[in-house]
Amino acid sequence: MNKALIPFAAIGGILLLCVLYFVSAGNSLVALDESVTTAWAQVENTYQRRADLIPNFVSAVKGYAKHEASVLQAVTEARSQVGQIKVNNPGDIRNFEKAQDQLSSSLSRLLVVAEKYPDLKASESFVNLQNTLEGTENRISVERMRFNEAAQKLNTQIRQFPTSFIAGMKGLKTREYFQSAPGTETAPKVEF
Repeated sequence: MNKALIPFAAIGGILLLCVLYFVSAGNSLVALDESVTTAWAQVENTYQRRADLIPNFVSAVKGYAKHEASVLQAVTEARSQVGQIKVNNPGDIRNFEKAQDQLSSSLSRLLVVAEKYPDLKASESFVNLQNTLEGTENRISVERMRFNEAAQKLNTQIRQFPTSFIAGMKGLKTREYFQSAPGTETAPKVEF
């Protein structure tokens, strides 16, 4: 090999390594971005499961709590508002959280109403439905945690040097975390 070509070969090798790094890092960022999108879809899926259960829950309570119509109406209205919110950009997560918090509050009031009716509490179908709803709430918590973990991995990569340059070239931005509603740090009072 000609000694004059050695510096060009070295420079070519270094350039090739840089290109391979940029391609690999870019693909890694895309994979992380898709993980966040998938995690969010699972959050929405779990909330949809809860929304699908609510009509059955309301129907089970309706027969026993006819005069508690305002609570039943609040649950129905909150459920319909949740179904109208679409998360298309980072700011929409706050609106989604707010609607879900209103629905959670309505469901809590409905559970208090249900406690007033011993026949309803003794109904096996109501107890099963209540247990399913409780399990769904636990799933929601897990999926929110998984979303936040996926967002944290993406956000870390986007903010680190030199992948921050690659993220900028690909148009990738950090994602918002799912946060609890204000006041949830205080334990609720339950009175019967």
